Order: sequence, then C-alpha cells, then structure tokens
Amino acid sequence: MTTHHDTHGQIGYEQAENPDLALARLLELDGEVLAPYLAELTGLLAALASPTPTRILDLGSGPGTGSLALARQFPSAQVTAVDISAQMLHRLRERARAQGITGRLSTLEADIDGSWAEIGARGPYDLIWAASFLHHVSDPARTLARAFAQLRPGGLLAVTEMDFFPRYLPEDPGVGRPGLEARLHAATNTQPDHEWTDQLQKAGFSVEKRPFEIRLDHAQAGPSVNPYAHGFLTKLHSHATGLLDTDDLAAWDILLDPSQPNSVARRDDLRVHTTRTTWIARRP
Repeated sequence: MTTHHDTHGQIGYEQAENPDLALARLLELDGEVLAPYLAELTGLLAALASPTPTRILDLGSGPGTGSLALARQFPSAQVTAVDISAQMLHRLRERARAQGITGRLSTLEADIDGSWAEIGARGPYDLIWAASFLHHVSDPARTLARAFAQLRPGGLLAVTEMDFFPRYLPEDPGVGRPGLEARLHAATNTQPDHEWTDQLQKAGFSVEKRPFEIRLDHAQAGPSVNPYAHGFLTKLHSHATGLLDTDDLAAWDILLDPSQPNSVARRDDLRVHTTRTTWIARRP
C-alpha cells in the first residue's frame, strides 16, 4: 500500500521531472476526490438528454476523468476521448482497462485546433463534454461551431470551467500567520473569469447555466484529498516566488514538506471548497 508520505514524494518527483505526468496524476486525483460532484453533473445530463446518449465525445479529455464518469453514467454509450497528448490517452486506456470498459471507450490523438475529420468520422454525437478545456483552444467560436455541427439535433454540449482553485486548509493552519492559503490564491490567481453564454448562443445553441458548489470535509473527500491538496498547492506555490513575503514562503515550505508534522501530507483537517460552472447547451 502506498502511504501518504510515499504518494506525496512521488508527486513532487513527477512535478520536478515530468510536468505532464504530474498534471495527469493531479487530474486523476481531482476525479477521485470530486466523484460525488461528477456523479451529480452526469446525472443531470442524463435527466436532460433525450434519448439516452449512445455516442459521446470528450474534447480535451486528459487522462479521462470525464470520459470515465460518462461511461459509468451511460453504460450503453460509446465514448470517444480526444486529446493532443499521447501520454494522457495512454493513461486513460490503462484506467479504462482496469475498469473493464475498453470495449466502450476509444481514444483519438488529435489537435482540436486542427482538422476535425477523424472526430467527425465517429459522429454524429448525442453528447459532447468539454471540461476546463474551451479556454485553451485558439478560437473558441470556431470550436463551438464545430461542436454544433457534430451534434445531432437535440444533442447536448456540456462546457465546464473551474471558478477558482479549491481551498483546503483551515484559516489558521498552525504554521505562519492566519490567512496563508487565501494570500497564496490572491497572489497567484491571474486567470480571468470565463463566460461562454454569448458565444454558445451565437453558435446556435440554447443555453442553461448551472453553478455547482463543492464542499467536502476530510472524511467525504477520502484519503486522496491529501495528495490532491498537496499537488494543487505545490503547483500554486511554484508560481508564488516574488509574490509572497518571505515569512509566507517559509510557512509554505513547511506545509509542503511531507516530513513536517503540520504538512499537508499528514493533516486530517483538510477539506475541499470550490465552485464550478457548467453551460448546458442544446442544439435545437
């Protein structure tokens, strides 16, 4: 069994040696910790979809958090996962094999800013999923127009964005001054808010915007919350040099050191608080 200490050490090593692998693991942990939220969102899509989706497309799938959640929610559907990273898709295939769903899940290595010929050859689709992805494409309007064209009439597109990075620590973490995590987020949050309603409507969709507030205590989040929090906070901390004062940086060095008693690796008072927004768009 991998201990918390070993897991955190491995994530730290991956971040230093292979950023793509570290990101993949962080996304996988996100899916593990936020499984109740994913079940709620995919359940909502199931209630809104008519008929039940049989062909699903996951755009920018990464290691397959969305693909696997959709495959669980729609056990008769064929899911196509598209990503530019061969490593991400390899991890997804391994996870699909472990879950016994390789027959219902296929992968496609492709640049979504490029040709959609292979994507289109597997359509039309009943449901398209784009989670924390649309803001990465070079031309969102073009991507939405392509998604519209690939959906059958009545089909759904679900676009999800993270409103802010999750918060994990209590106000006073026992190291440094209270409010340490809030200052880290304030210093490193340079992402603009994402708003897709107008562009979705211009592409021809009818749109419903749904916010999801996620609040999980340590027990609800499960044992994966420790490596999950450590990975996210380490990522933010890597951008904080020169943005936080020396006392705060020193406190973070302690909190992110698995050998320290107050380390994120060892704490049992972590929780997860974040919000995500999904635009549920239907092709008339």
